[in-house]
Amino acid sequence: MTVLRDREAGVCLHLTSLPGPHGIGTLGEPARRYIDAMRVMGLRVWQFLPIGPTGFGDSPYQSKSVYAGNPLLIALESLLQQGLVTAAEVSVLESLPRGSVSFERLIPLKSQVLARAGERFAQIASASRQSARDDFVATHDSAWLHDYALFEVLKDMHQQRAWLEWEPAYALRDPDALCALETAARAEIETVKSLQFIFFEQWNDLKAYAADHGVRLMGDVPIYVALDSADAWARRDLICLDDAGMPTEVAGVPPDYFSADGQLWGNPLYRWDRHAGDGFAWWISRLRHMLQLVDLIRLDHFRGFEAYWAIPADAQTAREGQWRPGPGAALFDALRCALGELPIVAEDLGVITPAVESLRERCGFPGMKVLQFMVGEDDFEPSSIPEDCVCYTGTHDNDTARGWFFGEAAEQRSPEAIADMRANVLRATGGQSLSVHVDLVRLAFATPARLVVAPLQDYLGLDSSGRLNVPGTATNNWRWRVMDDQISTDVCASVEKLVADSDRDGTAG
Repeated sequence: MTVLRDREAGVCLHLTSLPGPHGIGTLGEPARRYIDAMRVMGLRVWQFLPIGPTGFGDSPYQSKSVYAGNPLLIALESLLQQGLVTAAEVSVLESLPRGSVSFERLIPLKSQVLARAGERFAQIASASRQSARDDFVATHDSAWLHDYALFEVLKDMHQQRAWLEWEPAYALRDPDALCALETAARAEIETVKSLQFIFFEQWNDLKAYAADHGVRLMGDVPIYVALDSADAWARRDLICLDDAGMPTEVAGVPPDYFSADGQLWGNPLYRWDRHAGDGFAWWISRLRHMLQLVDLIRLDHFRGFEAYWAIPADAQTAREGQWRPGPGAALFDALRCALGELPIVAEDLGVITPAVESLRERCGFPGMKVLQFMVGEDDFEPSSIPEDCVCYTGTHDNDTARGWFFGEAAEQRSPEAIADMRANVLRATGGQSLSVHVDLVRLAFATPARLVVAPLQDYLGLDSSGRLNVPGTATNNWRWRVMDDQISTDVCASVEKLVADSDRDGTAG
């Protein structure tokens, strides 16, 4: 039985890209207005990227915890109303740009404001909220929250250096050293926990608002943890590290559409034998937590569960890797046994073999189809898109539809190949160059796919200036933000018409 409803349309927009006054998208009023706009447009699914606290390169796929929420997403308006921060403290964020996220300016400024809010929570929060916070801590402390709080405090103590560079007693989790830290830094540890309570309190309010307005939330679960994360620090036994804590092999993918040298992600690999040995308990806990937050899950790099690309840690490019067997069906059987039917969409892009397809079909997970990878080919037909899949115009890793169609340098193709691609696109869409973004969305809506998702940038018709991420690069990504006036009445009406004309309002499901 598919996890998808019949003929729905959705949108991909990461939370950091929402509009708002304080330098980054948040879980506050702009997120509710966005849901209101989705309702007008007839879009039923909101897909976003991982929501954890970001580390190196500000990438949501390099999170400091697979459980924690990113405090930078906390809306400050409600903290002002609660007296946890003052207007003067918040005013330092008002000079930050609205059309992009300046992480280098945002992080120190907002982190200071949030630290004050966390400190004041213990002093002025009502008894009922204190009790709710204590219940939250009791529920999550042993599973992940305490380790994450220790990790964040130790990061601050070591000037944000990676845990491998900490004092050995802390890096190797000496019990006496951690016990002493828990006493000496008790206030700081409790502040981290309070901020996590506030994050998930706001998250649950937003999720309820989405549900009340007929919008389902689609989250993103990366396959790997970051090396510099609370997950790796606390559970070294589950990942492939040497005695010094360094990975001997790292994750990535071989040469592909995005990079001639492949992608060298650098994440540590799992000791799958140890995961299997305890019945995949860590994965069960991780997915159970995520299923409390979202309605659907995009499981990133699904092919890595069948076989993964292992790259020597000292390699300069991903070309030097080799395939290793993943956990296969045993993992998903254990997850289904513990959690029931899994509302998972498998990100099955890249080098996909019959074995990967067989695993996805055995699990009953819909896959993904991306028109940017298909529609420029000579033999593309919309009917080739299967019903039980999510069809995208492009993903967060692609250029925008307009940027992709008109761009040349990114694809490194010959002028003749580019001309052929454009001719094939216009043949398939039946449109014109200037309306390619609308025509590509219309084409996606016309396919048999149960769910079609387009990045908001494609609904808006933005060029490459709206691109969110360029795979294989580590700078100037994840910064784009939409402005309030871009989601205009005219845009909402045009998208609503596309949805209605293609019978994608989801009422059949």
